[in-house]
Formats: sequence, C-alpha cells, structure tokens
Amino acid sequence: MKQYITYSEEVAKGMQEGKAIVALESTIISHGMPYPQNVETARKVEQIVRDNGAVPATIAIMDGKIKIGLSDEELETLGTSKNARKTSRRDLAYVISSKEIGATTVATTMICAEMAGIKLFVTGGIGGVHRGAETTMDISADLEELANTNVAVVCAGAKSILDIGLTLEYLETKGVPVVGYQTDSFPAFYTTTSEFDANFRLNNEKEVAEMLKAKWDLELNGGAVIANPIPTEHSLEESYINTIIESALQEAEENGIKGKDVTPFMLGKVKELTEGKSLEANIELVYNNARVGSKIAVELNNL
Repeated sequence: MKQYITYSEEVAKGMQEGKAIVALESTIISHGMPYPQNVETARKVEQIVRDNGAVPATIAIMDGKIKIGLSDEELETLGTSKNARKTSRRDLAYVISSKEIGATTVATTMICAEMAGIKLFVTGGIGGVHRGAETTMDISADLEELANTNVAVVCAGAKSILDIGLTLEYLETKGVPVVGYQTDSFPAFYTTTSEFDANFRLNNEKEVAEMLKAKWDLELNGGAVIANPIPTEHSLEESYINTIIESALQEAEENGIKGKDVTPFMLGKVKELTEGKSLEANIELVYNNARVGSKIAVELNNL
C-alpha cells in the first residue's frame, strides 16, 4: 500500500513531531467552487487548521499517487484543472492506475486518511440519501464509508439538497453516532437547524475527543458524524433555501440529471438562485468546521 502514498513535507514533519493532523477533501476545490475562489478558500482553510494547533493534510490523487498534503503548486493545479475526476471508492484504483488527477470525495478522503493513520477529517457537508432514492437508489457512498472507516467527520450536517430524514435513518442502521456539536438539532448545511435531532449533544472539543477515543478503544468500527452548525450570522432562512432547493430539484429532473452529477448541478443552481449567498454560506461553514475540527484533533491527539 505504501508505494501508492506520498506525504507533503509539512505533513511528514508534523507526523514525525507527533502533531495532530487534520484531513481535508479536494472535491470542494475541483467541483465545489469556481477558480480562483476555490484555491483561496482551500489555502485559508489550511491556515485556520495551523492557527488552531494542527497540521492540514489536503488529500488528492496525482501522478498515480495518493497525496497526503498538497504543495501550493499542486493546489493550483487541482483548482485550475478542467478534467479532475470526482473520485469515490469505486474510482480510486482506476484513477491511480491511469494516473489521472483525482479530487477526493468525503468517502475517498476517509479511506486515504485511514491509510495514513489520520483520525479526523473536516469537510463542508456529508453526502447522503438523495430525495426520491426509494425509486432511484441514489445513496452516497459517504454513508457506507462512515459505517466502516475509522475516521470522524466534522461537517455542517448533510447537504440540504438531500433527504435528511432518510440519511439519518441510514446512519442509525449502520450504527454511526451523529453528534450535535453545541446543538440538539441536526444542522442542514446552509441552516443551523433542521426538523431532525442529532443523537447526542456534546458541548466542547474535549468531550468529542473522549467519545471518539472510547468508541475506537472498544473496537466499534466505523466513523462518526460531528455535526457543527453554520454560524448563525451566516445561516440562510430555512423556508427560503427549501423553496430554492425544490425549484433546483425540479430542473434537475426535467434535464435528466442523475447520479454523481446531481450534487454539482444542485450546488451551482442554488448558488445562481440565491445570487451567490449560498456560496458565501458554504465558505463560512467550512471555515467554522476547520476551527472546531482542528481543536478536536488536538484534544484527541493529547489523549
């Protein structure tokens, strides 16, 4: 396995010094935002991780290798590439063997983080069960990964374009704990709350770290969702965003957009219909997750 993995200087040094490492995905760079905003956001997220005492490890596939940590040049390449492949579990071996550029989804970032011994991963929102999945069977591979891979994911809940109720049911079936960070409600990405509750509420980083340590000490395999709501001042109004999502979903259906193309289409459409407010909210929630996730990683490392 080691022949396929390389570490950036910063990550290798951090590991050697026994520092807390935080995994970051790369789909948000290649498919989540336009250039140059994507690269600027990625750099700022990495800096927030450093400022909070941990080492950032942005993960991507390049030159037939899993890169744990990217150089400035590699970030730029990923951010400007027109043909970076959105890489989930099923695509990983192909992207490595064909030497394509691969941007890692939540699922693949978890896989690569576990290979590298990284326990904590910060992202925007997890994938889940898509609306209408009872007929399309469109369910994100992120959920299966959370069931099997020992990495905790700090996120602003599930993307609100999904069926959040069914996503939480799926996670419950798979035994994945869903922790509300300083909240009882399960956040819905653009909004601080949804009509659903988290399984447990934990109020500080140390409590989260202690729960994760107990989980893995007990050999309860799989990850955990640490749902950290978007800061109130950046939250969009629930009925407003839901109306826009309904409209975007209808358009996706009319245009026959399916499978892994749904999320990028929906995020783009929601951005257009909210006149860019959704992208601003997306960026702010990622920054907030990076702050909280880094502090949890440091506490976990101390244990």
